[in-house]
Amino acid sequence: MYKSYNRSYYHYPGSNQFLERIHRIVKKTGSGKICLYHRNTGRRRGAQMSFMKELTKGIIKENPTFVIVLGMCPTLATSTSVNNAIGMGLAATFVLICSNIFISLIKNITPDKIRIPVYVIVIAAFVSIVDMCMAAYLPALHKSLGLFIPLIVVNCIIMGRAEAYANKNNVINSIADGIGMGLGFTLALSVVATIREILGNGTWLNMRVMPKTYDPMLITLLAPGAFITLGLLMALMNMLKEKK
Repeated sequence: MYKSYNRSYYHYPGSNQFLERIHRIVKKTGSGKICLYHRNTGRRRGAQMSFMKELTKGIIKENPTFVIVLGMCPTLATSTSVNNAIGMGLAATFVLICSNIFISLIKNITPDKIRIPVYVIVIAAFVSIVDMCMAAYLPALHKSLGLFIPLIVVNCIIMGRAEAYANKNNVINSIADGIGMGLGFTLALSVVATIREILGNGTWLNMRVMPKTYDPMLITLLAPGAFITLGLLMALMNMLKEKK
């Protein structure tokens, strides 16, 4: 645009006022390129901070299980062992990320009145992929999780993030939200499963961690034990939040 750092510049109709302003900035700072670089850098840093914020919030601050209290059914039913917990968590994370991406891409062309049925179809498609892949490559885990893999379709976490976040944000942030919420869900499942498996079976990831003389607390592997463990962990999370 400029020939030099003086008032000699190419003329654009209606742009004199704008160019005068640019000239004053250049004269004051010594480099228009530096100003523009800082401005673009600020935008990049803002985008990176936004991505990291969405990525990390689901792990602790807005954990879907301990804080938002969603997805209770798979949390209580599949946390009898750490293997099951990790399998369920990663399956839900895959569906969450893929459905967030797809819903964010089609949000502007999806009629508002039918958006919920569209979400269900999109989520069901990715759940079917997970179900068939697990049945083919991880048959033991697939058999252990059973009905709870197809039930990912109606998981409140996935449907909730589709409606509350992916439907209103861009693809990049939707990916970050999906990863963060998925990891938070997997972490919560793993923590609950660790306590229940160690106390109820004396093992962790099928490895014995308690002495052979240990008498397992079988109640922790039953429904009451699941509710008690989850309740105590949620109480601990609330205590830590209040101290902060």
